[in-house]
Amino acid sequence: MNNTVNITSEIGKLNTVIIHTPGQEVENMTPANAEKALYSDILNLPISKKEHSFFEGVLSKVAKTYQLKDLLVDVLNNESVRKELVESLYVGGEFKKILPELYKMDSKILGGKIIEGLEIVNDSLTNFLKSQRYRIQPLHNFFFMRDASVSIGNDVLISKMAGLVRRPETSIMKVIFENHPAFNTNTINIPSEINSKQTLIEGGDVHIAREDILLIGMGARTNSQGIDSLVDYYKNINEEKHFVIQELPLTPESFIHLDMVFTLLDKDKCMVYEPVMFNSSELKTIHIHVKDGKIKSISERKNIIAALEELNMHLTPVICGGADEWNQEREQWHSGANFFSFAPGKVLGYARNVNTVEQMNNAGFDIITAADVVSGKDHPDKHNKCFVTVEGSELARGGGGARCMTMPVNRENVNW
Repeated sequence: MNNTVNITSEIGKLNTVIIHTPGQEVENMTPANAEKALYSDILNLPISKKEHSFFEGVLSKVAKTYQLKDLLVDVLNNESVRKELVESLYVGGEFKKILPELYKMDSKILGGKIIEGLEIVNDSLTNFLKSQRYRIQPLHNFFFMRDASVSIGNDVLISKMAGLVRRPETSIMKVIFENHPAFNTNTINIPSEINSKQTLIEGGDVHIAREDILLIGMGARTNSQGIDSLVDYYKNINEEKHFVIQELPLTPESFIHLDMVFTLLDKDKCMVYEPVMFNSSELKTIHIHVKDGKIKSISERKNIIAALEELNMHLTPVICGGADEWNQEREQWHSGANFFSFAPGKVLGYARNVNTVEQMNNAGFDIITAADVVSGKDHPDKHNKCFVTVEGSELARGGGGARCMTMPVNRENVNW
């Protein structure tokens, strides 16, 4: 299996992917800290794990899957990497007290604690009276693998996360891609600031439409400075790129990333949330053309589909939720536009969004269940185009869908 990083599209046949099954870190959350953890509600772990097992089961039938925690444990066996990681994750006098303990901890145990949290030991009155429970905070959102890093071509962009609670995820992905023998890649590490302004860019906003085209959402989690930093990177290495920037609403939280309102399904089809993508006059779509080490042009376009049309990429939209605005809003809220393509015209998404399922069927996608694929009763290879439905009633409450839960590493190039 080829583990060289190679992602030149959102739809090429998937060869290798990283996922993370929700674990104790999801359970280590209360209603009081859910908002700080970027959740609107707390999840039921046993149901989440069961739903995710079918999601993983389908991916395992079509590609090589790596579990994030296994990769983390592997790199923690290297003492210098362990030191680099734990010291990059946490700062401050209180944390320094436990560094010797972390340096000596078994790699498997440490890997678990980095993700699930390390509780404060009540060995003093001061510790007993602390309102917080953890010395190392749980990474509640890490099963949404997409956001902390992005495979672009043969490189991996290390994200700049908007939420403090999520920033340790980027340090973990950085040491994995820079040190794990399973992968062969270069990491793109853009500056934390540009012109004294913080750079923000997250993987849910970065879509590789084609080898020469990046679609990037600009909203609550990705800002203009983050996008400018990535543009500067491609200017500096003198690589031609088209950037199509889509402005997103800052609220509600279901619009946090581009992949919550737009995902690619096939060479000629995409899933869209119509009110944001087509019906808003306030949200800009901007095309930036980088060539010969400089910005050749920067101008507005009508929408993403119109911008891609000019670049000889012709897409027919499938409407999330169907024609009814009420259904559109309800189903987008539960990641109805968030699809993961594992081959051209073969996708994963949530079964709960019944009107979106119907729209996919009308667009020529056979509807098959993850349970049937996992059991061997059915397989995507038996279908020209298919939508594999995953039961995601609990997973969706975490605020993400199938694309969010995957970090693709290698895909076959698409014959356009």
